[in-house]
Amino acid sequence: MNKRILVVDDEKPIADIVKFNLEKEGYEAIVAYNGEEAVKKGLSDKPDLILLDVMLPKKDGFQVLKEIRMKLDVPILMLTAKEEEVDKVLGLELGADDYITKPFSMRELMARVKANIRRSDVSTDNNQGNLITSGELEIDLNKYEVRKNDEVIGLTLREFELLKFLASKAEQVFSREKLLEEVWGYEYYGDIRTVDVTVRRLREKIEDKTKGYKYVLTKRGVGYYFRRL
Repeated sequence: MNKRILVVDDEKPIADIVKFNLEKEGYEAIVAYNGEEAVKKGLSDKPDLILLDVMLPKKDGFQVLKEIRMKLDVPILMLTAKEEEVDKVLGLELGADDYITKPFSMRELMARVKANIRRSDVSTDNNQGNLITSGELEIDLNKYEVRKNDEVIGLTLREFELLKFLASKAEQVFSREKLLEEVWGYEYYGDIRTVDVTVRRLREKIEDKTKGYKYVLTKRGVGYYFRRL
């Protein structure tokens, strides 16, 4: 079955050209032109990936993202014409997997779509029943579940993938560029700030702020690594 992608953009010419190019690549594309329609189609049609514009009528992209993220864990790429850092970071903080700034090339967009679909497929298929433990933290690679002191921690797929990658290669330091390649599947597309924000979100969920970081650590000037306790 072809992968289904939801395109959300109130600019019909842009939505239609993106839909055309997705279908040319073999995807099934559905379109929503406002925020309310996006939430409805997102929850009812269960797409494999969502391309979500920020500036939408009825509900903006951030509100759509929050509502969909509460029930679905599919890759979501934000489409934005804004250059302000705060808008990009806000999308990532709310659970978006990445963002693409308009105007974008179709080549770049298709590369991002393919990379996220591929990573999502690997995540679904790679159930090997492995368990990684470190201190109070347990990472169940079969259930795609993280527990701390026997309590389940709610992570997005991308947060889990990042933690799994670092934990499976404990004590090895990886640059942001290498993490983009390994976890996001981007070789030269992508913004390294995406990695920083995802690390920050992950730390907020698994670390004890009052005691400092002990799992996902920074090697200044190099990148990030996981410390096995």
